[in-house]
Amino acid sequence: MRTSTIVLAFGAVVFALPIPGTFILGAIVLLFGAVGRYYDF
Repeated sequence: MRTSTIVLAFGAVVFALPIPGTFILGAIVLLFGAVGRYYDF
């Protein structure tokens, strides 16, 4: 399993948490995961 896949999964979980502030943090983590997948990490 690639690191970017783990980052994307973690970002999706954080994005879905019903706690204030995790929406933005999850979106940022998902963005880093997408960039990592694009650059093949």
